[in-house]
Amino acid sequence: MEIEIHDKLGALAHPKRLDLFRLLMRRYPGSVAAGQIADALGLKPNTTSTYLNALKSAGLIEQSRSGTSLQYTANLPAVRGLFDSLLGECCQNRPDLCLQTPKGPFLKNPDRVMNALFICTGNSARSIMAEAILNDAGTGLFRAYSAGNAPTDGPNPTVLELLQKKDFDVSKLRSKSVEEFTVEDAPRMDFVFTVCDHAANEACPAWPGQPMSAHWGLPDPVKAEGTEAQKQLAFQQTYGLLRNRITAFASLPFETLDRISLQHKVDDIGRMSD
Repeated sequence: MEIEIHDKLGALAHPKRLDLFRLLMRRYPGSVAAGQIADALGLKPNTTSTYLNALKSAGLIEQSRSGTSLQYTANLPAVRGLFDSLLGECCQNRPDLCLQTPKGPFLKNPDRVMNALFICTGNSARSIMAEAILNDAGTGLFRAYSAGNAPTDGPNPTVLELLQKKDFDVSKLRSKSVEEFTVEDAPRMDFVFTVCDHAANEACPAWPGQPMSAHWGLPDPVKAEGTEAQKQLAFQQTYGLLRNRITAFASLPFETLDRISLQHKVDDIGRMSD
């Protein structure tokens, strides 16, 4: 049976279902376990299941299985179809009424330095590493920053020690809140990356200028267990993964890629595992 447009809109009409849908859109193209969704939104398991089934019945999300866990992801073609129906039928695709993707390359001025913000919850490890790596790998092209939704008192000492051993200048690295980047005179971001699942599950501010965003989730090395050597290895592995992703990112041809093509590229980089 064909799902009507009012079925999709009805599924999104409930505030909590809308919160759930927005969470999955923030995590797209990745999938999220039902239990993680419940924890992130403070919902009971049976309530989460009911909301997920409603969105799935409306065709807005898809379900898959990973082992014993049910995983959910946004059904992007269906979401696009919903907006195509709304905008195409109501405004006849008028470019002065409907939201249009900017034409041409993402970076129109090759001499402009782009700003990138890395976010994780505590801004003590992964995002700090990412800030340092991009400021090194993207010299002349990028200016990198990091922040947290609930920042700690300062960068993790093991992270600072690791970066110093690799000849990074750590003197300016500090833990800070995302709120620093929402004030009027804050740097205007071109890219915003979440590097932990918890931060990606939370609603982010409405960034000025509509920067491109992606989720590059990695396990938290601070939570690694085992011997001291195993814990140190976790930090080294996190650094290596971030270094590989950021090197690939900084090497993209920003002056030739349009916004949609670039979005696909940064999403693909977020799935790099080696």
